[in-house]
Amino acid sequence: MDLTVLATPFYFATMEAERRWLTARSLDPAYASGQYERRDTTANLAMGVASLVAPFVALRLRDRAEWGRGRWARPLAATALAAGAVATACDMAGRRARRLTADADANSGRGPERLESIGGGAAVVALGAVAVVAASTWTAKLTASRLWEHRRWDLGTGALPVCAAIVGWDAIYYWNHRFMHEARYMWAVHVVHHSSERYNLSVALRQPVADALGTFVPYGLLSLAGIRPAHIQTARGINLIYQYWIHTEAIGRLGPAEEILNTASLHRVHHGSNPQYIDRNHGSIFIVWDRLFGTFEREEEPVVYGLTKNLDSFSPWRIIAHEYLDIARDVYRSTRWRDRLSFVFRGPGWAYERHRQLGWAATTEEAAAA
Repeated sequence: MDLTVLATPFYFATMEAERRWLTARSLDPAYASGQYERRDTTANLAMGVASLVAPFVALRLRDRAEWGRGRWARPLAATALAAGAVATACDMAGRRARRLTADADANSGRGPERLESIGGGAAVVALGAVAVVAASTWTAKLTASRLWEHRRWDLGTGALPVCAAIVGWDAIYYWNHRFMHEARYMWAVHVVHHSSERYNLSVALRQPVADALGTFVPYGLLSLAGIRPAHIQTARGINLIYQYWIHTEAIGRLGPAEEILNTASLHRVHHGSNPQYIDRNHGSIFIVWDRLFGTFEREEEPVVYGLTKNLDSFSPWRIIAHEYLDIARDVYRSTRWRDRLSFVFRGPGWAYERHRQLGWAATTEEAAAA
C-alpha cells in the first residue's frame, strides 16, 4: 500500500487542527494567507484526488506510446513528421508571401496570415505528438524495475539501503524540482502546485496530474546503485509525507535545523512570488542541496503566495490545463521553429518577455493579472 494513501486520515486530522488554530487567529493579518477558504480548499482536495487517479491513466498512455513497444508510437511519430513538414513549408511560404506583397488578403486563402495559421496549427500537432512519444518512452525505459535488471550488485534489505534510497531520492528530487521551475513544459506540470494564493496544509494536496508529459531525472537510477525498487517506493512515500507538514504558516523558524533540513519557513519562501523568493529552496527533506547549488534563500519579508500572474480561478480544469493552453497558443502564433521550441523548453519568464517583444496579447495568467 502506498504510504501517502495510508496517511490520508492524518492529513484530514491535521488540516482540521490547523483550521481551528488559524480561525482563533483570524483577526491577525500575519495569518491571513493561511486561512482556509472553501473554494480554494475544494480545489486543493480535488487536485489531490486527481493526482491519485492520474497515474493509472498515465500508465496506459505510457504502454501505448512507448517507442518500440506501444502501438501508438509509430503513428504518432509519423504524424509529428508530417505536421512538422507542413509547418516548415507554411513558414517558408508565409515569409515569401510577406516579401512579395505587403497587403495580402488573409481571407483569400492565399495570404500569409492563412499560411501562418495553418503552419502554427501543424506545429502544435507536431510538438504534441513528439511530447507524448518522448515522455512515454523516457519514463517506460527508465523505471526502477527495468533498471534493476541491469544492476551490478544488490544492497539487500535493512536500514542502510532504505536510508540510501531516502537520500538518493531527495538528491534526484532537487534537480527534478529545479528543472520544473526552469523549463516551461515542465513548469506546466508543476504550476498546479503553486497556483493557490493561500498557504496551509491543504495546499500540500494540490498535486500535479500531468507527470506523464514530463521528462524527469529517473528515480530508477537508484536501482543501478543496488537499491531495490521496493526501497525506492518507500523513499518516495517518506519524501512526499515529509513535504506535507511544511505547507503551513502555523510553524515558525526552527533554528539550527534549517541548516540541514527543509522546514515550513524555508518552503514558504519556495511558494513566494516575491522577486527574491522566485525559484528558491527546491529541496524536499534536505535543504543542503540548495546550499550546495546556489538556490538557498531564508524567509525575511512576508511571503506573497501564488504565481507572478495569478489565475483568479478555482476550476480544477483551468488549474491543470492553463499553462499547456498558453504554450500551445504561443507555438500556434509563432512563425519560426526557434521561437516555438523556446516557448516549450525555455523558462516562463522568457516567454513573458518574448510576448512583450512581439507585442502579443496577454496569456491566460497575464490576462488574469491585468
